[in-house]
Amino acid sequence: MKNYFDLTGQVAIVTGCSTGLGVQMAKALANQGAKIVALARRQNRIEEVAAGIAAEFGVETLAVKCDITDTAAVEAAVDAALARFGRIDILVNNAGTGAVAPAEDITDDQFSREMDVDLFGSFKVARSVAKKAMIPAGYGRIINIASMYGLVGNKIAGSAPYHAAKGGVVNLTRALAAEWGRHGITVNSICPGYFYTDLTRETLDSEFFQQNARTMIPEERYGNEGELDTAVVFLSSPASSYVTGVNLPVDGGYTAM
Repeated sequence: MKNYFDLTGQVAIVTGCSTGLGVQMAKALANQGAKIVALARRQNRIEEVAAGIAAEFGVETLAVKCDITDTAAVEAAVDAALARFGRIDILVNNAGTGAVAPAEDITDDQFSREMDVDLFGSFKVARSVAKKAMIPAGYGRIINIASMYGLVGNKIAGSAPYHAAKGGVVNLTRALAAEWGRHGITVNSICPGYFYTDLTRETLDSEFFQQNARTMIPEERYGNEGELDTAVVFLSSPASSYVTGVNLPVDGGYTAM
């Protein structure tokens, strides 16, 4: 019997791996046997996460402090992963931020910061991993975490910089897929809808957002923990070798309306 999603022996870098969706996706990959390199800005937190994943799933892990807006830090993190494991098969570009304010009140700094983290930061990590590990190996799986708001606008919470940056991630995904396909590298994105995390729970539980969910989401609910797992495992699998340049909404049908 063939296990299409076995990742045993593969090495996955997950950025923004200190809380929330990053941790969930790292666990999903570890569950399939992948070794995990956890990247985030808080050293103590990623060490806790990496130790927890190692204990729960019995895979090797490595915690590397990294601000993805810092090119030197990104290069050092990729070097550390290669020094430890000798390969990088999977990259999940998850680190991001989100400025919420009416567009007319957004500052230059807010807009610049959003682009620097969500778009440019994702590119920096992909560039380094591809150049140092995936292109030489002739193999790779890059999964960018965009957003359903990279595909559509919204009236409920002004966040123009976030939409712009995530829209950039969506087309960056296509561009890198087109360029790196000949190297055996697939590049896809996941576009999550509303998901519960420590940072979003209070907002999503407000009556205003609950009513919006019932109106705007065909499934009439938010995403639950674990509902991104199958998407990231599928796109990370060697079996998904003919899937590239795809932006996959996991949004309960939000972008279908």
